[in-house]
Amino acid sequence: MGRIVPVVRRYPFVLATVAVGVGGLALLAADRTELSRWVVSLYALAIAAKHAWSMVVDLRHGRVGLDVLAVMAIVSTVLVGDHWAALIVVLMLTGGAALEDYASARARREVAALLARAPQHAHRVGADGTVEDVPVDDVLVGDLLLVKPGEAVPVDGTLEGSPAAFDESSLTGESLPVEHAVGDPVLSGSVSEEQVATVRATELARDSQYQQIVELVQAAADTKAPIVRLADRYAVPFTAVALLIAGVAWAVSGDPVRFAEVLVVATPCPLLIAAPVAFIAGMSRAAKNGVIIKSGGVLEQLARIRTAAFDKTGTLTHGRPQVEDVELLDTGHLDADEVLRFAAAAEQYSPHVLAQSVVDAARARHLVLPAASEVEESTAAGVTAVVDGRDVVVGKASHVAGVTGRAVHEGAVVPGRMTVYVGVDGVPVGRLVLADEIRADAAATLARLRALGVRHEVMLTGDAEPTARHVAERLGVTDVRAGLLPVDKVKAVAGLPDRPVMMIGDGVNDAPVLAAADVGVAMGAKGSTAASESADVVVMLDDIGRVARTVAIARRTVRVALQAIGVGIALSVVLMVVAAFGLIPAIVGATLQEVVDLIAILGGLRAVRPGRDEKPTAGARDPHDGLVPMAERVTAQR
Repeated sequence: MGRIVPVVRRYPFVLATVAVGVGGLALLAADRTELSRWVVSLYALAIAAKHAWSMVVDLRHGRVGLDVLAVMAIVSTVLVGDHWAALIVVLMLTGGAALEDYASARARREVAALLARAPQHAHRVGADGTVEDVPVDDVLVGDLLLVKPGEAVPVDGTLEGSPAAFDESSLTGESLPVEHAVGDPVLSGSVSEEQVATVRATELARDSQYQQIVELVQAAADTKAPIVRLADRYAVPFTAVALLIAGVAWAVSGDPVRFAEVLVVATPCPLLIAAPVAFIAGMSRAAKNGVIIKSGGVLEQLARIRTAAFDKTGTLTHGRPQVEDVELLDTGHLDADEVLRFAAAAEQYSPHVLAQSVVDAARARHLVLPAASEVEESTAAGVTAVVDGRDVVVGKASHVAGVTGRAVHEGAVVPGRMTVYVGVDGVPVGRLVLADEIRADAAATLARLRALGVRHEVMLTGDAEPTARHVAERLGVTDVRAGLLPVDKVKAVAGLPDRPVMMIGDGVNDAPVLAAADVGVAMGAKGSTAASESADVVVMLDDIGRVARTVAIARRTVRVALQAIGVGIALSVVLMVVAAFGLIPAIVGATLQEVVDLIAILGGLRAVRPGRDEKPTAGARDPHDGLVPMAERVTAQR
């Protein structure tokens, strides 16, 4: 009983229609035929008047729907004396909202499961070893947390204590457990498998991966922008055809009943649910794959993408330079490991991306980094420090030369690679050669997009021409626009002729061009908040292959929606033609139309399932992949 009351309150006209039908039948059983006809007819006309008024309001706002056919069907069947057929049409109208809610809930099941799994509490370990349950919003960076088997990690953190396996399917779609070693990052939302895991919080709840996904999903679900209803495009021609067939049937037969019988089978109001349901299902499936599509209109645009524009650093490449080699400039002083150790010790306090790369390289070689003192960083030049009592300078060749007072022999560098020079005690002793790595699945992603109908790929980057060309050649991209500022990228996207254009990028400098593109896609796993907010699509994982998979989901979703609409309209037209010959009584026609609507809606729900063209991008490493040049732009920043 407790469940029935909310349903009744939500759909009162459904209950009223059923009640009127039961009352009408009771009056018939009591031999009150005339009163039964009046009760059912007046109720049907009242509902028709209500929908007619709503239709007028919609027309004033420029919206055209198919309710006009339903209203005319109700009125005409009442006028010709077939009030029970009118009541069935009324049931279809009043039950449309309930049917849409059911279908939408079915389509949103992945999103609903995603939101339901959002962690609410955390087991925090105190300084004395005691464990207390606290709201997830109270967890602070540095807190030690326990995650029991079957529980979701509440915030992003690093694994401590012992290795553990986690189910990351809600984040990545990966069905198999993922093994993590001590020190590995662990994302919120991943579920501990068979043991208690110990995690050190590295982010607050609001900044953690899973919470960002939840917030984006909720924002997409709550958006006031309507889902593009493909069926609306067919509203006016379908209405015109229905009225034409009904009018001809009346004129030829001379029987107004034919007019009513045709309109009864031409009232596919729930048919309009098929397209939104398909779109919701597509957005839900994308969310399951770690991609947030912010509206149905975006999904429709994705299905028609013809040009894909890419930022380079952080999108086609990992955006994190790696030390490829340590070259000695003065072999009489230090060996390669010592040069790297001094450079990393001086750089370990700098937030610069190159500094972190140097430190990571030293730690990868298991070098112990001593503390540095008197650290001074010069913008766009380098850093000086005292390490183990020795003066160290790291940075551009000109900076090292200026500090040491000695000329630095720069030598030849493979096109696009960048170098960081090191001086110790007034002597230039070596240089570090850094490079950025192409993503393993970048080439496969581009090939997949071409197979999905993308005709033009372009790279838009702030890097120097040689660096950009070097990466583009390895990926097969022929249109390269290098040395661009953010405003130049916006102009470039605006000038691309083959539209719609999808722009994929990350970082705050990509926010303007993501907003300017027909569809902006932010690599949100490492991208900035500004980029994610400006984009229409956010890839929550560091996986560019998800872009191609999302386009495939969008294409299937639109295809399923159009198929559902086509089947519904085709069946309705066939029934109208048959009814025009007087072969379908109005009450039978109304029942058959309900069946047609259900078929169309079930067709739209097929978008819940993946299609054959939604295969993950191959992860095999391309033979041309490897360390590729880091931009001279980065060199200039140091």
